[in-house]
Amino acid sequence: MGRMRIGFIGLGNMGSAMAANLLTAGHEVTAYNRTQDKVDAVAARGARPARTVAEACDADVVVTMLANDEAVEAVTFGEDGIVASLRPSAVHVSSSTISLALAERLTAAHADAGQRFVSAPVFGRPEAAAAANLFVVAAGAPGDVTELEPVFEAIGQRTFVVGTEPKAANLVKVSGNFLIASVIESLGEAMALVAKGGVDTGEYLELLTSTLFDAPVYRTYGGLVARRDFEPAGFAATGGLKDVRLTLEAGESLQVPLPIASLLRDRFLTLLATGGGHLDWSAIGALSAWEAGGPGPTA
Repeated sequence: MGRMRIGFIGLGNMGSAMAANLLTAGHEVTAYNRTQDKVDAVAARGARPARTVAEACDADVVVTMLANDEAVEAVTFGEDGIVASLRPSAVHVSSSTISLALAERLTAAHADAGQRFVSAPVFGRPEAAAAANLFVVAAGAPGDVTELEPVFEAIGQRTFVVGTEPKAANLVKVSGNFLIASVIESLGEAMALVAKGGVDTGEYLELLTSTLFDAPVYRTYGGLVARRDFEPAGFAATGGLKDVRLTLEAGESLQVPLPIASLLRDRFLTLLATGGGHLDWSAIGALSAWEAGGPGPTA
């Protein structure tokens, strides 16, 4: 499809890298963020700076990569927001991790305005975003998803289309983050056990990832927990709590009990209550060692 005109809203750890990769792929990018310094950094790489959300909506596609439901609601439904500013037939692509309820609301609001909406959250940490190695999980009208392939190819290594209703992608995303948090917690417990028994956690992790658990999530998060590498956060613990809450909310709406998600909610609350909200969410993997008599996640 060639060069596309893309508005990009939300230039945090993930969004700034995604916007840069869209520029590298030859697309025309207009970038907006609440704080101007992040806009300036992307503008230095060739993006057109936008002073308002409405300016970023002068595009074929507007991508939002924001922290939570509230941030997405503010830029979408606010005065001069995306719904008010995006021209008919243009597409809003939400890459944020949001609730199913908000995805439904966005789908309906854009349809009412004659616009299109696709959910395309991503799996991968900031370093994967920088390398354009994200996995894109997309859902929406088949023609819309196909039209967006150049966008997805610029930011990721593979796109998985999981349904025609946008909320399906959001369900897959929150379920995936729930599984990652489950791995972090179980790794933390196992590492606390072997460490207290005198086994080196680095060697233990090498054993795990060379045998039964040769998977990126074990290598990445096992390394962070073993090294206690929780600052600066690639994804903050406050976000981890938010995502587990979204998983529980989805479970309640679909009447699916999620007892491990309930446990993880409490683990994140423990981390936040003891001053670790700013740490990487992998810091819940240090709670077990602390409870076993070792240093806390913030030590």
